[in-house]
Amino acid sequence: MGTAKTPKPVKFFASIIFKDEEFLQPAEENLKASMGDIEKKTAFMPFYHTKYYEGEMGKDLSRFFILFEPLLQRDTLLEMKLKTNDIEHLLSTNGKRTVNIDPGYIALEHVVLATTKGYTHRIYLGKGIFADLTFIYNDGTYKPLEWTYPDYSSKDIISLFNKWRDRLKQKMIGWEDGR
Repeated sequence: MGTAKTPKPVKFFASIIFKDEEFLQPAEENLKASMGDIEKKTAFMPFYHTKYYEGEMGKDLSRFFILFEPLLQRDTLLEMKLKTNDIEHLLSTNGKRTVNIDPGYIALEHVVLATTKGYTHRIYLGKGIFADLTFIYNDGTYKPLEWTYPDYSSKDIISLFNKWRDRLKQKMIGWEDGR
């Protein structure tokens, strides 16, 4: 019989899709209150991979990623997604989102996103939230899966997450020494 153990902690991140920069500071402040200090942010990049958000948020959207400083337990993913949904609602105008915030976590062995949309490969966590296995780590790099979003499958995004995995690995050395 196996013994239940708490897995090693992970680094949380968020993808933020937006049109108007005026909503980013309050979004980031709310995220910091929930997820901890920001360790890294990417530059803004055009988001053209889907038209899914255009009806609600308009055209010419941008995206950036935030990596959070603290190591946290994986089972907080559900609560993080509920909090990001609250932030999206708080910053909505006229019933439409001004930001789309998708949290996830980086583990040494994989990257997982949180979503409200169920699908065959997504695991239900509770309270309407699913976990989406986005990358697995194999042969020295994260690798996308057949269902990984096309933008996440790009070389630039995989490279970003590999760099952030290296940051996690370094932080884990300190965490294991300080246990």
